[in-house]
Amino acid sequence: MPLNDDYVVDILLESGLINRAQVEEAREKAGGGNVSEALVQMALVSHEDISRTLAANSGMEFVSLAQITVPPNITGILTPIDARRYQAIPIAERDDALTIAIADPMAFETFDSLSFLLKRQVEFVCTTPEQLEQALNQYYGPADGETAPGEGFDLGTDDTGEGDAPIIKMVTTLLLEAYKIRASDIHLEPLERSFRVRFRIDGVLQEMPSPPKKLQAAIISRLKIMTGTMSIAEKRLPQDGRIQVKIGKNSIDLRVSTIPTVHGESVVMRILDKSSLVLGLPDLGFLSDDQQKFEQLITLPDGIVLVTGPTGSGKTTTLYACLNVINKPDRKLITVEDPVEYQMSGINQVQVNAEIGMTFPAALRSMLRQAPNIIMIGEIRDAETASIAINAALTGHLVLSTLHTNDAPSAIPRLIDIGVQPFLVSSSVRATMAQRLVRKLCPKCKAPSELTEYEMQTLGLEASQMSSASIMKAVGCDACRGRGYKGRMGIFEIFTIDDEVRHMINNNASTIALRQRARELGMRTLREDGVRKILAGLTTADEVITSTMTDLA
Repeated sequence: MPLNDDYVVDILLESGLINRAQVEEAREKAGGGNVSEALVQMALVSHEDISRTLAANSGMEFVSLAQITVPPNITGILTPIDARRYQAIPIAERDDALTIAIADPMAFETFDSLSFLLKRQVEFVCTTPEQLEQALNQYYGPADGETAPGEGFDLGTDDTGEGDAPIIKMVTTLLLEAYKIRASDIHLEPLERSFRVRFRIDGVLQEMPSPPKKLQAAIISRLKIMTGTMSIAEKRLPQDGRIQVKIGKNSIDLRVSTIPTVHGESVVMRILDKSSLVLGLPDLGFLSDDQQKFEQLITLPDGIVLVTGPTGSGKTTTLYACLNVINKPDRKLITVEDPVEYQMSGINQVQVNAEIGMTFPAALRSMLRQAPNIIMIGEIRDAETASIAINAALTGHLVLSTLHTNDAPSAIPRLIDIGVQPFLVSSSVRATMAQRLVRKLCPKCKAPSELTEYEMQTLGLEASQMSSASIMKAVGCDACRGRGYKGRMGIFEIFTIDDEVRHMINNNASTIALRQRARELGMRTLREDGVRKILAGLTTADEVITSTMTDLA
């Protein structure tokens, strides 16, 4: 299989051999064809430049086959049929290690298959496709219709012995690629005839090149081994684990979850990049007025501040950003989480473990004896947790936590529904904030646009509001890999509790009544905050409309 053209171009750009202007020129010249080949025709790079760069990126040595002569006893290790089938040629032998030249440094199935076939240690080096073809003709004779690479050889799916090295390299490359393109999740999904790989990028799942189905079990076993806690023998029950890796200077955690399906174990890995710990409130998407309001709330001496929204709306990231803002030497901060996603300097973090009795309530009761100033609870899930959180707030602690509700006012009835008395809610909760995530337009390729009549009507916009607007659309470029979006930001609605709201809570006011009062107090809805970011050219109408379908405003 030829290398992915986009991947080759990305590697050449990163190496500095070409620039983006040259890529665009080559893309026009290619007319929908192979861009890297167009770059060669334009004499901007050579085939050897490409092969050397790809080899270096994969940690492989580059070898010029035109400058070496291979003894017949070495080339004879592979039959002509196998050499053509795998597009590979043995070039050296030292002790028990065999060196084999290939043209595709990403040919993971070839690595694994040859290691298994030869039953010995194999070191792979890279050469150009042209030099490889010339060498195959020189040492094995012209091609005569043998089978294509990878066909006709069935690698045992449960063998993880001498063929492990290519699997290790394949898994490493998978993790590096996911990190490089800023994926938040990796999904490995066993289907009937394939092993599908998808990355979640800016909240959207995108299908990636998939490894052969026959390598499914070996890849999953490798990931389980990397966690150090998951059993490779257990394939009938769900398992959870954690992988820690270093990429350059960055430390990355991956939360690994497996679940058995009818076609094998499905794996999801959540990528936790510790560089996000330095996020400030502006990085989350707050505009200046909302940022000022929220900063005032999280620096209160006591009370509860709740962040609400569905799973995947960025609540936990917002809480960590809050901790980053208020983490001072004169304050003691304790968190109780399930699980602890990021380890933060200067903060006491407690991991929930229900199997040994370390539940949210148990951890909270112990935390209060540690005399903290600020408590962060990963999620309020039940009446007991809520009750302890409220008692902490009423005894002089600031409590930050999350709830699963659609909007900010709904958090109040939700607390009452799980068993908290209304007077306790009214006296402890200082504010609730709902949030969603929308994709940000790529700053390098976004282009001026206009809203359609449907978008104007749906967003509640008037023509008079367009005079100073900066409406932009997604285009797509190399920087955003053709998607038109790069990164995500939050849209928010902040509901502050005043005396009248407290009176309403004590009288069991409905969510609709609370929302109406919130609007009277000046609360912007999620959609209204999204509109501000559309008008500022930060995101698109489609993103905001899709993310706020349940907005009641």
